[in-house]
Amino acid sequence: MKNLQSTTTLNNGVEMPWLGLGVFKVEEGQELVNAVKTAITHGYRSIDTAAVYGNEVGVGQGIRKAIEEEGVAREDLFVTSKVWNSELGYEKTIEAYEESLTKLGLDYLDLYLIHWPVEGKYKDAWRALEKLYKDGRVKAIGVSNFHIHHLKDLLTDAEIKPMVNQIEYHPRLTQKDLQVFCEQQNIQLEAWSPLMQGQLLDNDDLKNIAAKYEKSVAQVILRWDLQNGVVTIPKSTKEHRIVENANVFDFVLTTEDMEHINRLNQNHRVGPDPDNFDF
Repeated sequence: MKNLQSTTTLNNGVEMPWLGLGVFKVEEGQELVNAVKTAITHGYRSIDTAAVYGNEVGVGQGIRKAIEEEGVAREDLFVTSKVWNSELGYEKTIEAYEESLTKLGLDYLDLYLIHWPVEGKYKDAWRALEKLYKDGRVKAIGVSNFHIHHLKDLLTDAEIKPMVNQIEYHPRLTQKDLQVFCEQQNIQLEAWSPLMQGQLLDNDDLKNIAAKYEKSVAQVILRWDLQNGVVTIPKSTKEHRIVENANVFDFVLTTEDMEHINRLNQNHRVGPDPDNFDF
């Protein structure tokens, strides 16, 4: 992990950047387009969106601007989107993928995820993702918000193992059992809401650690993600934050500080519980 272009190798051999830009709750418009282009200009190569975010058009515009104005090659970017719950099902999921591509203005995605484990629907959706993958339409496929029992259930019938599981992950929700299971299965863990939607930025323990390294709390948390072997996608639309979030490759947290942060876990979620959601 030397810089923003550093990658982890997924279980199918595809290279995925360790750090990317998330765009959850960023509405369509110039701010979004600028944020995506700015991130790529500053060296980001991974952009994560989802159909339900309603901003795939703007993400695509930002990507194209970066390609045209910065000379970045499409094949050097890693673009992720996700199929929403209402579109889970074999045919519907394939149609949803095509719609995401159309909105993004891209020929393929690097990673396509099932957004939530809707009971009775995610297996049919997974068959659709396997079909898209086998047909060469997408470089990698995976899931999001899947607990161990969801993964075990999926794996009983899956022909292809998920390459990624994107979950809520931060110092208050470390999900160690799930991380161990994913490591055993060679499924790459990825963190959404790594900064706990900003709620951890005033934490005194993290402030003390940050002061020691002359870094921000956000940088310490993101570095903790990376040293735990977890891909991370912090969200920001402000250029100085986008740059700051990426400035995590010039220091290393000690084992003691890593363990100190691990002990902050309270199994506390800011998002829905994958075992108890109604959308």
